[in-house]
Amino acid sequence: MTRIFSTIEGLPDDPAVLLHSSLGCTHRMWDPQLNGLVKAGFRVIRYDYRGHGDSAAVEGSCTLADLGRDALDVLDSHGVTAAAHVGLSLGGMVAMWLAEHAADSVTHLVLCCTSASLGPSAAWRERGELVRAEGTAAVADVLLPRWLTADYSAAHPNEVAWLREQILSTSATGYAGCCDAIATMALADELGSIGAPTLVVAGAQDPATPVDHAELIAVRIPGAVLEVVDPGAHILNVERADTVTALIEGHLA
Repeated sequence: MTRIFSTIEGLPDDPAVLLHSSLGCTHRMWDPQLNGLVKAGFRVIRYDYRGHGDSAAVEGSCTLADLGRDALDVLDSHGVTAAAHVGLSLGGMVAMWLAEHAADSVTHLVLCCTSASLGPSAAWRERGELVRAEGTAAVADVLLPRWLTADYSAAHPNEVAWLREQILSTSATGYAGCCDAIATMALADELGSIGAPTLVVAGAQDPATPVDHAELIAVRIPGAVLEVVDPGAHILNVERADTVTALIEGHLA
């Protein structure tokens, strides 16, 4: 079993929420939502993907199934059988995999700035190989302008630096392995099997997972609701923290 770092905050009897982060981010990405969700009466579990933050790195490629099983191990380590799953980008992909393959572990879904089919797969494999060769510093300055709008970045340099440090702290093996998971994912065809109440959230200015990706998910998951946040780019929970927190709380309530 891979050693996966996780934290849990909130009262033992409160309903559990598992927060799944973006590729290249640690559990700290969800700092803007933590206090609000705990005060709203949720037990919040956060974790780091393999090779991210304080979790162990695993050599070679991984799949969404591997990441999904890591998430199930995290729930089990805290004595939780089912939780609401809130995921952004790669986190949304992991959450969708769980809803398709481990439905009993999912009470609700919030899918932020994510995709069920994010090709071309060759581009993800190439990014993984670049990071294996040169480390995550090779992609940090390409990612950040896609993660936040230009206006927000200019006004919040500390937040930009905070996110950049999360990218740089991610191991090359961990980042590249997750690139392989995105390259091989196959979620779109089974979205119709998801029964959990689902909220899909998109950033109007997100170039990484544009709004049409969210629209596809919302159309295919029965009863899903779509919210488009404007302005907002990819790491929407940071750029529009209060709005995203309110959307999560409203859906889970």
